[in-house]
Amino acid sequence: MPHALPRVIDEIAVAALPAAGSNGHAAVPRDPTQTRRLTELIARLKTERRAVILAHNYQEGSIQDLADFTGDSLGLARQAKATDAEVIVFCGVHFMAETAAMLCPDKTVLIPDLQAGCSLADMVTPEAIRAWRVAHPDGLVVCYVNTSAAVKAECDYCVTSTNGVQVLQSLPEDRDILFVPDFYLGSYLKAKTKRKIHLWRGYCPAHAALLPELIESLMDAHPEAEFLMHPECGCLTKQMHLADRILSTEGMVQYVNRAPGREFIVATEVGLLHRLRALYPDRRFYAASEHARCHHMNRNSLEKVAQALVSMEHVVRVEPAIAERALRPIERMLAIT
Repeated sequence: MPHALPRVIDEIAVAALPAAGSNGHAAVPRDPTQTRRLTELIARLKTERRAVILAHNYQEGSIQDLADFTGDSLGLARQAKATDAEVIVFCGVHFMAETAAMLCPDKTVLIPDLQAGCSLADMVTPEAIRAWRVAHPDGLVVCYVNTSAAVKAECDYCVTSTNGVQVLQSLPEDRDILFVPDFYLGSYLKAKTKRKIHLWRGYCPAHAALLPELIESLMDAHPEAEFLMHPECGCLTKQMHLADRILSTEGMVQYVNRAPGREFIVATEVGLLHRLRALYPDRRFYAASEHARCHHMNRNSLEKVAQALVSMEHVVRVEPAIAERALRPIERMLAIT
């Protein structure tokens, strides 16, 4: 609807630009009126575009609040595949939008900020995978979902932090596993499955901010709180035994729902606490570190979601030859789980 674009762009400017910095990040907090106007504008644009908004658990709270579905990588992939919408606005990072684009070749997948990448995913390349295979010709390459499509195309199986144990336990016991790229998640899977796993030395900078001394201090301050740890945490190898539960983000959401306790120390990216507090207002949640923020996830904003729907950008595409190969480990994972 080209005739509507100037009016809509003006509305975005009025609703949002006073709160936006020169780099596209929020320079000052939005006031409630700005948030309401942006949310109403996005709702209208979403209807006009026949769009659905998917948001990762680490997105800013205002995006989670308006999303049609909020969840982890696995949940978002399943929702993308199931939706009948024509447009998917993927509020997450680039590798997640790639997965949606590969699973939904008949849909338009948009990411609000094209620079929303993943430092962990950048720590492994297709060339490195091919070299590792040469060194371990009988190994099965298993990649964490936090990898690019080009890397997935070189792998045998894909996993998430939710289903990693289940997938690895299904693999032939006489085969070594080459796990990329997250060292800490791989260490956890190695301990849980007792499999022979060769570990890549990648890590998530946001989860690496969760230091042992911070955890110990919080546990002393809140002795009744249960300690929930994400398996990407940099403190995992030293403090795995202290965690009451080691869970994916979705695992944490589900666990709190059935847990008898009312206080929780949450060791993961702080965006998840918004969802936990919204779902369980009668519980108390303490961030293991307020500094555990993914700057890539936080590149997305309400302003950019609105602009994505106005201009239909940025479209995420995967080269067909890469997509065909990258889908194989994803589909093998989905078949197991």
